[in-house]
Amino acid sequence: MLQIHDTLKSILNSPANIVITTHQSPDGDAIGSSLGLMHFLLQMKHKVNVIVPDAYPPFLQWMPGNSTIINFSDQPDIAQKYISESAIIFCLDFNALSRIKQLGDLIQKSNSTKILIDHHRQPENFTAYSYVDINACSTSQLIYEFIASMEKIDLINKHIATCLYAGIVTDTGSFRFPSTTADTLRIAAHLIECGAENALIYESIYDNYSENRLRLLGYTLQHKMEVYKESGAALICLSNNELNQFAFTKGDTEGIVNYPLSIEGIKLSVLVLEKDGVIKLSLRSKGKFSVNDMARKHFTGGGHANAAGAISTLSYNETIQLLKNLFKQYAEEILK
Repeated sequence: MLQIHDTLKSILNSPANIVITTHQSPDGDAIGSSLGLMHFLLQMKHKVNVIVPDAYPPFLQWMPGNSTIINFSDQPDIAQKYISESAIIFCLDFNALSRIKQLGDLIQKSNSTKILIDHHRQPENFTAYSYVDINACSTSQLIYEFIASMEKIDLINKHIATCLYAGIVTDTGSFRFPSTTADTLRIAAHLIECGAENALIYESIYDNYSENRLRLLGYTLQHKMEVYKESGAALICLSNNELNQFAFTKGDTEGIVNYPLSIEGIKLSVLVLEKDGVIKLSLRSKGKFSVNDMARKHFTGGGHANAAGAISTLSYNETIQLLKNLFKQYAEEILK
């Protein structure tokens, strides 16, 4: 259980201007933990602004408080104003300022007290207080533990519970990933008791896709999934032209990388996206093979042992060829 330093408790017991930020291309845990913490701090009488580096998918825009989020890419001046006026900055669900691009430069220059709450490996030292647990299923779970350590568990209302439950359910793959522990399920149960409507949250996230997204999924699985059973690996690659055919919007490929892992014998899955001149990778694994290590060693990225993201500096075709070579190189480790 996360334990909060007494000095920080004292700081947070006095109302202040607070900024909460999270990583680029925010996912369910990023938004859920940020809004959950926001609603808690508002209960503590703080003035709070959530700032994200860029846009996030429509299927995450239903959470209570979503309309107050400031998108730095659209409103840099407003974001800069709130950061300059802040006394405290919470950095959630990312381990390095490079993960938030230009927003990171503003935060680095700020004299505010900075607090990191995260569950990713190899965190950088850029905050006064750092609460990192790589065994936690999600940053949303850590926010729950943060509230408990503040001895304010009675302040968890329906808004807080809804946001934190959404973050936990997305980062655990609906409670099916190995990071789901008995503590995770106990926390989820308490959040439901506090007002989180689990069935409605699931529907809002997973039954709220566009027709184009579903057609892209069908095309991807039928035509773009390559399976290398001899290496226990699978590869999905989507070019810029292919994404445009399905009117791609942010979030449309969310979760696609997980599908090949349902194939018997496949323990590693990689999704390659070519979008606007950037080659992005999503890596997932089952068992002991660390995609975090692969992403850090061969690309620019990282994350968790079984889930990581990366950027390739190679071309689209060169990246694909490198991955095929890596499948052969790591076959023995993947298949263990």
